[in-house]
Amino acid sequence: VQLVESGGGLVQNGGSLRLSCATSGFTFSSYTLSWFRQSPGTERQFVAVLTWNEDYTNYVDSVKGRFTISRDNAKNMLYLQMNNLKPEDTAVYYCAAHYLYPSSITTRGAYDYWGQGAQVTVTS
Repeated sequence: VQLVESGGGLVQNGGSLRLSCATSGFTFSSYTLSWFRQSPGTERQFVAVLTWNEDYTNYVDSVKGRFTISRDNAKNMLYLQMNNLKPEDTAVYYCAAHYLYPSSITTRGAYDYWGQGAQVTVTS
């Protein structure tokens, strides 16, 4: 199983980035997928979720209206479009996967698989 994030980088306040998560080794279409993020000295925080059958999506309040999660089952890819980025969005972003529905969408321990992370830095 592999999950590999890409698309991170350095961007100015108000800018945009699109994160990608390339996956392999599991039945992608049967997995709920999420993005988490972690800043130095803080716990890994839930950012966004999109269920396996796309019947539910949700975001942490601080990114609602700015971030959009999407998936391409044909390519086994997960995306996070991030617009109007703010310095407080600076973090390492991780994609995570769980078969069907996790017991808790926002809990790190509920997920089966994780990527290695991609750094996003937003300058003021």
